[in-house]
Amino acid sequence: MPRFYARRRLSLAAAATALISAATLFNAPTASAALPTPVSGATARSYLASLTVATEDRTGYNRDLFPHWITQSGSCNTREVVLKRDGTNVQQDSSCAATSGSWYSPYDGATWSAASDVDIDHLVPLAEAWDSGADSWTTSRRQSFANDLTRPQLIAVTDNVNQAKGDQDPATWMPSRTTYRCTYVRAWVQVKYYYGLSVDSAEKSALTNYLASC
Repeated sequence: MPRFYARRRLSLAAAATALISAATLFNAPTASAALPTPVSGATARSYLASLTVATEDRTGYNRDLFPHWITQSGSCNTREVVLKRDGTNVQQDSSCAATSGSWYSPYDGATWSAASDVDIDHLVPLAEAWDSGADSWTTSRRQSFANDLTRPQLIAVTDNVNQAKGDQDPATWMPSRTTYRCTYVRAWVQVKYYYGLSVDSAEKSALTNYLASC
């Protein structure tokens, strides 16, 4: 049975109320994140073989160099579009903010009922992209990377899990759900290949090992 969570930071009194409310949600349909389907394992292995291997260099990195959560349509920005795409029964107000719904995090198997408990992960982190070649891009290209809804680059996940991942690559961090790791590395390689980003030696070794079973 999937884990279903209400807001995590609760007083004891509020926790009791939350448990009662959450009980009605255990039988609710579980949301499934709609990450664009990555390339196959065979294609990912082919892509990986063609990627340049280079030492990473974070000199000059600043998150603000990647304009993100830009307006996509109407009043909806990228975060709000992904929350709607990846959630179940998501309701939005007139400003496009999610007011209700549920979100399943494929990284850890948790389901959340508050959008504030969900982060939109850049699967290939912005700092990782900078290290791997994005330092030479135009601001426009970095903006496209940070808001890419076409490639498997943005996904709604548990906020604490996303924060624990930080800017790590697959050599040092992978989703705790082992059944999702093949999807994750296929997506990682596809994004790096599409944007012409390099990999470091430890990253390539880890990707090679994971893709061997995909």
